[in-house]
Amino acid sequence: MPLVAFARWDPIRDLLAIQQRLDRFAPGPAGWTPPVDVHETPDSYVIIAELPGLARDDLDISFQDGRLTLSGVRHERSATCEQYHRIERGHGSFSRSFQLPVAVDVERISADLRDGVLTVTCPKHADIGTRRVRIT
Repeated sequence: MPLVAFARWDPIRDLLAIQQRLDRFAPGPAGWTPPVDVHETPDSYVIIAELPGLARDDLDISFQDGRLTLSGVRHERSATCEQYHRIERGHGSFSRSFQLPVAVDVERISADLRDGVLTVTCPKHADIGTRRVRIT
């Protein structure tokens, strides 16, 4: 009789996999949720969102009270067919908000949409307290 190797059960991994599958079919009140990465550099916060199929006119980016909000809509694309066998691409409106822990220079926030990837750069506000004062 051959030996069968079993992988050790990881309940957290299984729960995360189930959650990802459920999110595809019941994405929540916003319609769908694009994946987003947020990272920090010494001088800014960078938010990268996967938004395939969206144009600049489909997106809105706002910043208020230390919170960056990305929102938009992906329109449903209908195909002439007798029946669908699988629908996994979300459509409709979405909104994602991120509270940034350090003051941001609102006037210098920039956004770039390229190949379905939105990159928003939020420069940290210059710390006035580190300025050198000239003595006269």
